[in-house]
Amino acid sequence: MADDRTDAPGDGVPPWLTDLVRGTRDVLPPELARYAAPVPADARGSSVLVLFGTGVQGPDLLLLRRSGALRDHPGQVCFPGGSHAPGDGGPVRTALRETWEETGLDPSVVRIVGAMDPLNLAHSGFSVVPVLGWWGAGGSITGDGQEIVSIHRVPLADLADPGARLFVRLPDGHLSPGFLPGNLFVWGFTAALTASLLRLGGWELPWDTGRVEDLSDARRRYGGGPPP
Repeated sequence: MADDRTDAPGDGVPPWLTDLVRGTRDVLPPELARYAAPVPADARGSSVLVLFGTGVQGPDLLLLRRSGALRDHPGQVCFPGGSHAPGDGGPVRTALRETWEETGLDPSVVRIVGAMDPLNLAHSGFSVVPVLGWWGAGGSITGDGQEIVSIHRVPLADLADPGARLFVRLPDGHLSPGFLPGNLFVWGFTAALTASLLRLGGWELPWDTGRVEDLSDARRRYGGGPPP
């Protein structure tokens, strides 16, 4: 497996991705402010792979739907990823290994172009390192049928569509970004990270920020699994 490092944008990375890679090295976007608290020493380390590609509808982002039978976050839409394991050697290798286990995607076809600082998910006791990747060509993906029941290459245009955006009011009263691309309901940490990617990449479009739905109502209408 590749060394646990990130490469600067260059040959093989599309120009539309370079602003995002540079942006993740600067100020933390407001959508992620809730997760910016210092990571506790006893937090469980994990990584997610934020994997971009170019599909038939243009630039896209890889999202997975978790099985409704899982104990943790059943039915939710998420990025591929999971907990650090002995021998991983760092967050990049964790993200690639977990993606391979969940989707069958060969790590050799993924170019790692950046990584964000660890974010604190206090509600679950995890710290998460978002690792940015570019999937240029080759390889294949398929859900494992147990933990992951479906895989989606979601066009960035669908995520940026003003009609697909809303705020979700969580049980603690916090307003979190939400997305409704196609038949998916994306909320929580995954949606907050996605919203920050759209902002940093320069893809965000003006949308109705007054559109707010309680999480319980949104789940009833769109699915998406129970709160964490």
